[in-house]
Amino acid sequence: MSCDTALPGAGGLWVLAEHDQGRILPVAFELLGRARQLADRMICPVAAILPGTVDQAGVSALIAAGADEVLTCADPALDNLPEDPCTDLLSHLVRQYEPAVFLIGATHWGRTVAPRVAARVHTGLTADCTMLDIDPKTGLLLQTRPAFGGNLLATIVTERHRPQMATVRPGVLPEPVRDTSRRGRLLPVEPPPLTNRLAELSRLVLPPEQGIAAARVIVSAGRGIMSQKNLALVRSLADLLGGQMGVSRPLVDMGWAPVGCQIGQTGQSVAPDLLIACGISGAIQHIAGLGQARMLVAINTDPEAPIFQFADVQVVADCVPLLRQLVRDLSARRKDGGLGSEAAAP
Repeated sequence: MSCDTALPGAGGLWVLAEHDQGRILPVAFELLGRARQLADRMICPVAAILPGTVDQAGVSALIAAGADEVLTCADPALDNLPEDPCTDLLSHLVRQYEPAVFLIGATHWGRTVAPRVAARVHTGLTADCTMLDIDPKTGLLLQTRPAFGGNLLATIVTERHRPQMATVRPGVLPEPVRDTSRRGRLLPVEPPPLTNRLAELSRLVLPPEQGIAAARVIVSAGRGIMSQKNLALVRSLADLLGGQMGVSRPLVDMGWAPVGCQIGQTGQSVAPDLLIACGISGAIQHIAGLGQARMLVAINTDPEAPIFQFADVQVVADCVPLLRQLVRDLSARRKDGGLGSEAAAP
């Protein structure tokens, strides 16, 4: 499959570069990395769509991550990414340039804007994808996401409408290595008439949260932890390794941990260097959120636990006494000066 490139961005793969106060979000780079891989097979350009004002360093970073073109619209009305004006702009650009594929991060904002754009341009949208690929025979985008409560993976194609639109959760795809030698085009575009049904009376800017999605090391617990008090061991080990604690959904449902710690289809997707899963059986809903971990160490008493199929290291043991021993040993090493205040992941 090849793409018509007579117009900037035409027929190519688009990635929406969401930003917060001018700082481009990591999910934009994750999507650009995958779009670049797919576009090289399709012989298509990759365009980053950038509503609002971002400095030249941000534009250069998008090109280094894989964009051939960056379509910008520096209208002040778009700076804080209000949903109505952004929907107007994106729908207008899709109609004008007719991209083959449009990828958007499944952030709170992306989940609001993507379906509006899809409805405006009369195309389909596959939400919360975990894998993206190209069918070698048809050239169609293969959009894979968990379905039926996460009990199976469904691959969806958009055969009759364009663009093929998908949202992908942050952390599902690896961020690419940026090539600062890449060259691309900056293409300013004029906005259509913009509407906004909301009037902003004031704005409170909160400091960015460092949640588990950005953690390099995660120690995660499931039902096999047996008791809420044993989560203290999980937190202690995570602290000793310079990481954060994660949990499976049942522990959140029981009120043992906040929802911000939840990993999985209905929680967060993570891509740490090291993830230690303690007493987690490995339901597909949970695996959907940790599939990008560079190293997965699983501890479970059941040698047939499904999580062992995905683990790099399998430990058949009761996680509670093992956690207790690890915390004791690492605490002793830190006290003796053998473990820094923030341990490096392997």
